[in-house]
Amino acid sequence: MLALFETPAGFALFKVLNEGKLDASEELYKEFETADLARKMVKLKAFEKFENTTDALNAASHLVESKLPKGLRKFLKKECQGETLAIADSKLGKAISDKLEINCVNNAAVAELMRGLRSQLSELISGLAGHDMAPMSLGLSHSLSRYKLKFSPDKVDTMIVQAIGLLDDLDKELNTYAMRVREWYGWHFPELAKIVQDNVQYAKSVKLMGSRTNAADLDFSGILQEEVESEMKEAAVISMGTEVSDHDMLNIKSLCDQVIALSEYRGQLFDYLRSRMNAIAPNLTVMVGELVGARLIAHAGSLINLAKHPASTVQILGAEKALFRALKTKHETPKYGLIYHASLIGQAAPKFKGKISRVLAAKSALSIRMDALGEGSEASIGIESRAKVEARLRQLEGRALGKTPVSASKGKPNIQAYEKDRKSGTPGLLSAAKVYNPSADVTMDEPTDATPAKKKKIKEAAEEPAAEPAAEDTLPKKKKKSKEAAAEAEPEPTTDATSPKKKKKKSKQAAEEAAAEPTTEATPPPKKKKSKDAVTPTVAVAVAVTPELTKSGKKRKAETEAAAGAAVEAAVEAVTGVEKKKKKKKSKEESA
Repeated sequence: MLALFETPAGFALFKVLNEGKLDASEELYKEFETADLARKMVKLKAFEKFENTTDALNAASHLVESKLPKGLRKFLKKECQGETLAIADSKLGKAISDKLEINCVNNAAVAELMRGLRSQLSELISGLAGHDMAPMSLGLSHSLSRYKLKFSPDKVDTMIVQAIGLLDDLDKELNTYAMRVREWYGWHFPELAKIVQDNVQYAKSVKLMGSRTNAADLDFSGILQEEVESEMKEAAVISMGTEVSDHDMLNIKSLCDQVIALSEYRGQLFDYLRSRMNAIAPNLTVMVGELVGARLIAHAGSLINLAKHPASTVQILGAEKALFRALKTKHETPKYGLIYHASLIGQAAPKFKGKISRVLAAKSALSIRMDALGEGSEASIGIESRAKVEARLRQLEGRALGKTPVSASKGKPNIQAYEKDRKSGTPGLLSAAKVYNPSADVTMDEPTDATPAKKKKIKEAAEEPAAEPAAEDTLPKKKKKSKEAAAEAEPEPTTDATSPKKKKKKSKQAAEEAAAEPTTEATPPPKKKKSKDAVTPTVAVAVAVTPELTKSGKKRKAETEAAAGAAVEAAVEAVTGVEKKKKKKKSKEESA
């Protein structure tokens, strides 16, 4: 059996002298405790030396990826024909078996054998000292590390992190310097601060004008608009500012030079940042813009770290303090962080900003991963995702939905909002149009028979007994009693409106009511409320009259008349009984 061992200097091939000891792998380390014992266990058969560092790096890079380098292939084909090869990497052993048809072994005993070879390597290979191996190992490891990084200057996001940090610092310093110029020169010409709003234009105007007395003789057309220039010249004549010396004016102009220089450098830095963002993260730049994308990368530390974040984290990145404060106080968590400054969220209405930020974060997370891990440099994913976010924004605002453009390479169908009431080819709306429904109209049916009054009277007869208690509370007792008698007699004519006998009956009832009225009027109205006994006869009348309405013919008329007469008598008796009880009660109270 042969053992293949890789060194920084080349490939070593050892012959195993005592293969029986490989069965006891747990005790194999004892065979390599000293150099003499190691020489009895293995013997160097052949050594393939690397010619230079490039060959060493090439071989090491192939072995790291479990591939068979060209030099090793020739070496094994020459030295290992018909032998069993012990190898540390099982994937490399499989590649050797497939290409060279050499039987390869990889197990626990082989791992112990390789460990022993490493410990006594300088003794087993003559001419290779330990102090020579150390610098070779260090140089090869550095070369291999640089190779594994796959260094590409176009994909270094460190420049973006530094550029956006410097841009933010420049904005702060520029704002501080501009405010200092306004405050300093405001002692001489205070009206200029309200006339010229832009900081750079203000600094250029101050540098050109100097003292305000020179404003009328100078041309500011290259700096200001005509209206602003004329207003400034008019204000310079009537200004209330104090006079300043020439020495003070020189210092003010030098500060204006600093403001102008910083603003110009900021413009150059922004152009540089835009070019770097388009090269490193083109899809993210399309989604949220150069500044917001650069701030997201700087906040995460790198583009790879940002790609590891889920969409929910990208959405609130930059609002960590608000998030943890909301979790601590059990309030609502923030809906957006740095992504709030993106143009798509700025276009949305305030009530839709949360929804659009969630959609934008989801699409931006896909774009970030495409930029960080994809090999292409095109912004096709970003353009397609931005179109979908804009379509969602239009849908929320209730506008007509257009077809979203997609890249020709994808070949995906155009996305439209689903509306079940919408025909194909028509733009989608937020809600379906309302249609007039004639079946929901409420109409009054015209009477088809000749007896509408009969139905109306029957309905009134059923409703009047229930309405009596409410009417009793608002009227005096004298009127209440007369109304009760009238209500008791009213249901009688409703049973048959067409018969002449009913008219006679009606006149009789009216006479009986007139006879009953004097008895009720003679008694004084009581102070207390009416007892329940006076109400029960009317309920009885209603109960007695209404069931008879369903009967027909002469039998029905006779029964109705009898019931009406009995109801009148019961009503009269009830009224007189109540009055007698009240009189007795009153007399007892007087005697007491």
